[in-house]
Amino acid sequence: MHGGAVTSTPADLTADQRLDAARHGMTLSVWASIKPDVPAIVSEHGDRSFAALNGRANQLVRALRRHGVQAGDGVALLCGNRAEFAEVVAATQRSGLRLTPINWHLTGDEAGYILHDCEARAFIAEDRFADVARGAAARASLVEVRFSVGGRIDGFAAYDDAVGVETADDIADPTIGGTMLYTSGTTGRPKGVHRQLGAAVAAGSTQTSPVVGLARAAAEGSSMHLCTGPLYHAAPLAFSLLMPVAQGMGVVIMDQWDAEATLQLVERHRITHSHMVPTMFHRLLSLPQHVRRAYDTSSLRFVIHGAAPCPVAVKRAMIDWWGPILVEYYAATEGGATYVTSDEWLAHPGTVGRPPTPDHVRILDDDGRDVAPGVIGTIYIKAPEEARFSYFKHPDKTAAAYRGGHYTLGDVGYVDEDGYLYLTDRSADLIISGGVNIYPAETEAVLIGHAAVGDVAVIGVPNLEWGEEVKAIVELQPGAVGSADLESELISWCRERLAGFKCPRTVEFTEALPRQDNGKLYKRVLRDRFRQQVGS
Repeated sequence: MHGGAVTSTPADLTADQRLDAARHGMTLSVWASIKPDVPAIVSEHGDRSFAALNGRANQLVRALRRHGVQAGDGVALLCGNRAEFAEVVAATQRSGLRLTPINWHLTGDEAGYILHDCEARAFIAEDRFADVARGAAARASLVEVRFSVGGRIDGFAAYDDAVGVETADDIADPTIGGTMLYTSGTTGRPKGVHRQLGAAVAAGSTQTSPVVGLARAAAEGSSMHLCTGPLYHAAPLAFSLLMPVAQGMGVVIMDQWDAEATLQLVERHRITHSHMVPTMFHRLLSLPQHVRRAYDTSSLRFVIHGAAPCPVAVKRAMIDWWGPILVEYYAATEGGATYVTSDEWLAHPGTVGRPPTPDHVRILDDDGRDVAPGVIGTIYIKAPEEARFSYFKHPDKTAAAYRGGHYTLGDVGYVDEDGYLYLTDRSADLIISGGVNIYPAETEAVLIGHAAVGDVAVIGVPNLEWGEEVKAIVELQPGAVGSADLESELISWCRERLAGFKCPRTVEFTEALPRQDNGKLYKRVLRDRFRQQVGS
């Protein structure tokens, strides 16, 4: 390890030693020396102890270097939730490489765009996604090295063969690497969120954030994290792999999420930490009472959640069930803004937290002026100089996101008199009916409280008189049947709880909403579909 190997116990490490390990991507090496045989990764596709994970990371660095991939180069990864994903992350973190995970739900053309745009020289793909991998590779001229994980992919060398011939001892010249993830691409092509390598470590060493809470919770004895989401997304990658491993926690990785399976794994592995999204909470709460009561979840100490608005009733019910262990954050691939503990949230229901400093979040009107507390506007988040991002090769889109030292994700909300931030919606999802602004998230939070509703999206559809009218698209709970009577019941349910102009005029039932597995709902898909129907 750069600067000398650290062999102390965690309690004996000085702040400088910990920061030195983080700066060189070698925190895993520290834990491998402290508890080599303790499980670091547990998955249905294979397990790794801390020593094994660390060794494989070193082997992969050497394999990539043998093929000419050096610090500063890009590596792309198309892989499900398995131990090899963690190996690639650990290898790139210590060798100065820039890692871009790719969503395996994409088509070959979509994945190929990212593979080409991120300028990857190496492409590692799992055999389950061979068709996508081959299609993507055909569109990326800069890729020189291809490894296949799990099985054969035509045109790819076997990952295990390439890694297995290398030595596993720590590399002599570690340097911090990083990630460049791509935005979800709800409008146009996705964009790579780029930072200088090491920027996240510099920012994280000084910021107060959920990392602090996670570290404190990890120190309270034996800890095990449950990864519930796909690791190619920013939040699971950060909260369910990078941070837990850096704190010496083992990670149980789910390949596909299921509500009852989550409870089973919590009980079996005595899970202490997890990251979830609100749709998971709703589906957990929708399990029959006898199923929920059949599993022991008392080991849970820290559950962080975000990615989408969480209805007040859903979050309150989860706190009633699991206790005040939920920590909510407001952030995106571009960076973080706020977080809030359960106790704070219970005192300020619906908030996503108070900014760490008064100037960290600004609420601006359309002319770029700060608004008063309680007034809704566009949310702008401060970008610390040491962690400032840009959109890779898109200076125009970078410039459009910033106002001075603050940037926006396009979200809309307000700050109350006490300084707590509340989200109302995304500006792109705003419905304007008769000149009145309607925020769909408010209506969705009411509809999700109905026993028949499994998931819901509220959108604006064209109306000749009012410009737009409110429409709800509902995914039903198992056993519920869509009908004209249920449509009337849901509209009445809303009218009993909301002003009439916020309530849907119509309700349509669907088998599944276009929701990504990171919890985000792609409303553009729904809006396009229904506007085409109106125009036809």
